Amino acid sequence: MDVVAKAWTWLATGSHWAGPDGVWHRLGQHLFLTFVCLAISCAVALPIAVALGHIGKGGALAVNISNAGRAVPTFAVLVLLLLSPLGTHGQWPTIIALVLFAIPPLLTNAYVGVHEADREVVEAARGMGMTGGQLIRRVELPLAFPLIMTGVRTAAVQVVATATLAALPGGGGLGRIITAGFRLTDTPQVVAGAVLVAALALVVEGVFVLLGLVLDPMRRRTGRRSTAARRPPADQAPASPALTT
Repeated sequence: MDVVAKAWTWLATGSHWAGPDGVWHRLGQHLFLTFVCLAISCAVALPIAVALGHIGKGGALAVNISNAGRAVPTFAVLVLLLLSPLGTHGQWPTIIALVLFAIPPLLTNAYVGVHEADREVVEAARGMGMTGGQLIRRVELPLAFPLIMTGVRTAAVQVVATATLAALPGGGGLGRIITAGFRLTDTPQVVAGAVLVAALALVVEGVFVLLGLVLDPMRRRTGRRSTAARRPPADQAPASPALTT
């Protein structure tokens, strides 16, 4: 309990939040690294997963290959990249390692979501003359959106937690607070850094849950239909209030 109390004291000290080594600066670096890695992962994994889910071929192989990457620790990948010629190119080894770590949940969830979309709805849309692109945009993606967002949320939380490794080769982020605590044998600072990373992961997950609810196209369509059903026709006069005597 003494360590917890000292960690709380560390977090409550204003000087630890300001300056180039302060929490706010490290938090900004952590969020920037997370956003970059997540954006690259989505740009790589989602188009491939949606295309494979639409045609229904090769998806199982791609998912199995991407999931096999989970067996390789991210730290091992980072070390190998640091020892390669990329090791002299700033944060690129860290970014590549985190992108490889984030791709499996994105690829798996997006492929399953598109491939398992309600086939009756898909076939009905195809019977109406929709092209492949229209099917993807108007039918399959809206139906797969919840599962796709689950993959994005999972990848984002994993990247937030794993981005602490960026501090090992001298990168930024909240991991620098933890590594500095180890270097100074300051256990309360290590605990405080871990609490900050855990809190950030929870906040990021909550944000993506809300985004999934707000941006869900099927949910918005249902809401519009419900509003239209409750609205009286334009040529129908509202009912007169009952007269009382």
